[in-house]
Amino acid sequence: MFKIVEKIVLAPSLKLFKVLAPEIAARVQPGQFIILRINERGERIPLTVADFDRSRGLLTLIFQEVGRSTKDLGKMEVEDYILDLVGPLGRPSEIANLGRVICIGGGVGVAPVYPITRALKQAGNEVISIIGARSQDYLILTEEMQAVSDRIWIATDDGSAGEKGLVTDILLQFIENNKPIDLVIAIGPLPMMKAVAEATRPYQIKTLVSMNPIMVDGTGMCGACRVVIGEETKFACVDGPEFDGHLVDWNIAQMRARMFGKEEKMAMETCSCGGDGHCQNQK
Repeated sequence: MFKIVEKIVLAPSLKLFKVLAPEIAARVQPGQFIILRINERGERIPLTVADFDRSRGLLTLIFQEVGRSTKDLGKMEVEDYILDLVGPLGRPSEIANLGRVICIGGGVGVAPVYPITRALKQAGNEVISIIGARSQDYLILTEEMQAVSDRIWIATDDGSAGEKGLVTDILLQFIENNKPIDLVIAIGPLPMMKAVAEATRPYQIKTLVSMNPIMVDGTGMCGACRVVIGEETKFACVDGPEFDGHLVDWNIAQMRARMFGKEEKMAMETCSCGGDGHCQNQK
């Protein structure tokens, strides 16, 4: 059992939990993730760790309510307990002094890119951050990202904060007007990560993306999280979650992300849950 000690509503449908998990907090590294389950009937939810406090044994988890399971998770409150929380899982980010690095976070993807950005800055890199969201209301961790970046740009779809447009618009401006870039890291929705990879491809800039497909066990046994990288099939849970964005088969990744849309819609329509994940109403 893992106790929720803090809850913050960051934006509409975006929640932050701090969870007491000392054994995981002691070992987790930037780029790794956990899988949680609210209760014995709950779905397994993979979440990249947004931050960790080793001295207090705390994990910071940020998630967006998009389906029934994450909506049920969002209804939990301080002093509630999450039944299962497994981790750290996946390979940590490779942190080294590379030179100039651009870290890009889109929407809730700013959460997992934050500890990576901080670690790269601590390793001596010049770090440029670009964060984006649909509007100012959905921007998260702006101050935290600014504190660990040499420079930061903000993009919003509606222009309510920063520049109006996409993160790739700012990225292309930077590529065309500045010195060479040693690495780009992008985390966010699949279309955003694909767009970043396509923007950097002509310039042959190394680009890493973090893949978060459907997962079940998180240990490479079930194969649910398979992704196609180049001509090879990889498992995001054990081979990733970070991969070369220029090698990802984005068409297959997007197709697999839509596989259970019908079932998710049915789950939302046929059940009304009161925060404990147990169905109270059946139509």
